[in-house]
Amino acid sequence: MKGASPFRAMTAPALDLMLKSGAAALARNFEARDPFASQREILPRLIATGAATRFGRDHGLAELAGEPFDRLYAEYRRRVPIRTYPDFWSAYFQAGLREENGRTRLLLEDVTWPGKIPFFCETSGTTAPTKYIPFSREMFAANKRAALDMTACYLHRNPRSRLFQGKLLYMSGNTELTDLGDGVRSGDMSAITLRHRPFFLKPFVAPGMRVAALPWEEKVAELAGLLLSDRSIRGISGVPPWIILLLQRVEEMGHRPLTELLPNLELVIHGGTSMKPYRREFDALLRGRSPHFLEVLPSSEAFMAFQLLGEERMRLVPHYGVFFEFVPFEALDERGVPAPDAPAVPLDEVETGRRYAVILTTCAGLWRYHIGDTIRFTDREPLFMEFTGRDKFLDRFEEKVTQEEVEEAVARLNQADGIEVREFLVGPDIAGRRHLWVLALGEMNERDAGTLARHLDATLRSLNADYATFRNQGRIAEPWVVTVKEELIYRWSQEVRGKLGGQSKIPHIDPTVDGEMISSLVQFVSS
Repeated sequence: MKGASPFRAMTAPALDLMLKSGAAALARNFEARDPFASQREILPRLIATGAATRFGRDHGLAELAGEPFDRLYAEYRRRVPIRTYPDFWSAYFQAGLREENGRTRLLLEDVTWPGKIPFFCETSGTTAPTKYIPFSREMFAANKRAALDMTACYLHRNPRSRLFQGKLLYMSGNTELTDLGDGVRSGDMSAITLRHRPFFLKPFVAPGMRVAALPWEEKVAELAGLLLSDRSIRGISGVPPWIILLLQRVEEMGHRPLTELLPNLELVIHGGTSMKPYRREFDALLRGRSPHFLEVLPSSEAFMAFQLLGEERMRLVPHYGVFFEFVPFEALDERGVPAPDAPAVPLDEVETGRRYAVILTTCAGLWRYHIGDTIRFTDREPLFMEFTGRDKFLDRFEEKVTQEEVEEAVARLNQADGIEVREFLVGPDIAGRRHLWVLALGEMNERDAGTLARHLDATLRSLNADYATFRNQGRIAEPWVVTVKEELIYRWSQEVRGKLGGQSKIPHIDPTVDGEMISSLVQFVSS
């Protein structure tokens, strides 16, 4: 049939053998690459490519061509300040925005990257307004290479895998794309990648576009039904709390343990938020028979890291059209933002055990861009790292409690018998000079709010010396805990924030200045 996939004509064993043979070659090539050499090749290439753009002219990038790397990088760092999204928006992106008959139009052509930017990722950030992150064809190709390498490494390290004798269930967000005029479209990164994935992957990805486009609640029900009816689904990809929600729905509909309902589930690919607070719940759902779990660190700006089977942590993967710099966490200001001339270092100068904010220069026209994520390297060979959260932290009382510490406190809470926190948000109660925690609980919870507050308080005291000192001095009061049912926090996210499902996560730390977000959640719960 015209247009049909050539793979349809192959038998499953023949296709599996072909894929694994190709995967082995790709995996060996990936593991042989020198990440530091890759970075020294990528930055000169990006600078040469961007030299003729408006941004390149503004910063004299053409003058850096041909310089040795060390001199080129030093001059690049001197000429180009670190910028946040609002900086880029006001200086370069906003000029391409126009309103026509009530419709938003956005066109960037030769502004920060050569040619026309065909896509913009609308980030599911925690604050308004929506960010439009440029997504070039070069970035699309780089992300595909990263995903292909990750898959190849998995197949190579698991020769008995039957992943591609079946399908991967992709828990995407909103799959609608918005027309921004001149052939330019915007939407969730998951929508862009799902709608424009290579034709040869279509037989291996579920669900179809009809289900993917459904409202979130209907989509989860359809996906659960699909998992129950289609035994060829062998993998699930998504954000940890949404995967848990899906697996719970499968168990509710199937009336049997997941181990019986999903005997062929082989792989769970997760990212977007730390797995720590959710680990116990996954273990309880899967009752000891666990599929492989692989963590990824993708973003609208770049594909940054993924985990290889058999390794405990992700590796930074600096091979895909992105130059990385790192600002020590202690150099961030009280808002979690680096100064334009903050002391950034390249990859080959990072230290293990130190927490860094990530700065990106990308093949989509972001130059020394502060992405807002923080990481910590635990090794250099290979580049093992852990995601330590957003730059946001609890600091309204100068206590500097990090997102990593917040998530660790909830993870420890979930290790106690009779406690099951499924989702949460913490922020400042300014008037009470204390932290306000809203905990969405499962059915098994047997503790009152006061007990939960004391658990969290004790853990944060043990993790953060400043917090412990402030508590001992009475500068911060004991936490206030509000408990809610799980569905209520999701209703609030949908009805008040207008965000639910896919890659739209419940923020774990209130990013607003005076705790407006968590106040709105408490008011929603009260009403």
